[in-house]
Amino acid sequence: MQPGSIVRCREREWVVLPADSEEGVVLRPLTGTPEDAICLHRQLMNLIGGTLPFERIEPAFFPLPRADQVADAAAAHLLWQAARLILREGATPFRSLGRISIRPRTYQFVPLLMALRLDPVRLFIADDVGVGKTIEALLIARELLDRGEIRRFCVLCPPYLCEQWARELAEKFNLEPVVIRSGTVGQLERQTPPGQNLYEYFPVQVASIDFVKTERNRPQFLQFCPELIIADEVHGAAAASSGRAQ
Repeated sequence: MQPGSIVRCREREWVVLPADSEEGVVLRPLTGTPEDAICLHRQLMNLIGGTLPFERIEPAFFPLPRADQVADAAAAHLLWQAARLILREGATPFRSLGRISIRPRTYQFVPLLMALRLDPVRLFIADDVGVGKTIEALLIARELLDRGEIRRFCVLCPPYLCEQWARELAEKFNLEPVVIRSGTVGQLERQTPPGQNLYEYFPVQVASIDFVKTERNRPQFLQFCPELIIADEVHGAAAASSGRAQ
């Protein structure tokens, strides 16, 4: 049962989602949202499956439509569009497409395809101005997040671009980022539970590179660094030829 498979359990259809371990199976209702997902323990499911057969997971089958069920072309097209949109999130090669509010252009999938073939993911995106490097980078982050390969990621950018990145994440990729810089770190630390660092607590971060690279903040960021880092304006991170230059 690979992620994206459609199965039947408990007398209803589900979509298989990525699980954190092989002991559990995460299922989302076919017509539900990710918040409705449940997790079933494989050994317990097999143990009680003999007594309660509906607790077992089986492949889902759907009857073929009959001629007498077809109404008109408009109704058939509406049904097809509804089914396609419902299944797009769990049954397409890219899980992120069901949770974003944009339609990426074809060439913007190229960095995503390259990233999915890398382990670990290390990619340098250097397209021309205006072709959508932000979209390409966030597509990779959203896909890895939805596949369960990462739990946290951080966008490192100049301070004047923090709000722009945060808006892109919220409006186009359905994520709730926090902006980490000198003016917000105090409030974020008050929201962080005792014993945890804000870099390991918040799953989606947009951090000012000027704030993170200081001698005071750099050790904490390196110690609790998220699994994925997106560095914007990375050409400004090259080593300086002299000690005083940046």
